Amino acid sequence: MHKFNYENTEVKTMKGGRKVVRKVSIKNGKGYKSVTRFHKGRKTKTVKKPIHNSHIGLIKSGKFIPGLFSDCHCKGKNRIQKGRTN
Repeated sequence: MHKFNYENTEVKTMKGGRKVVRKVSIKNGKGYKSVTRFHKGRKTKTVKKPIHNSHIGLIKSGKFIPGLFSDCHCKGKNRIQKGRTN
């Protein structure tokens, strides 16, 4: 079996200083996907999950997978409160 390494990053900027970064990385047959949200330059939330083996096969063949990141929701508040100290 040949080793298959793959990495891809998509950055989407939105109104109001928000940014969403979607990453896919496959190393030695194991794959992970992650969604990171930013608000005004600060990282607010990150979700990382493994990729299903059937999806890895589709990525190898170069096919688009609709809804790949649909289960990577960032729940809760997605911005940082001003003046809050921990």
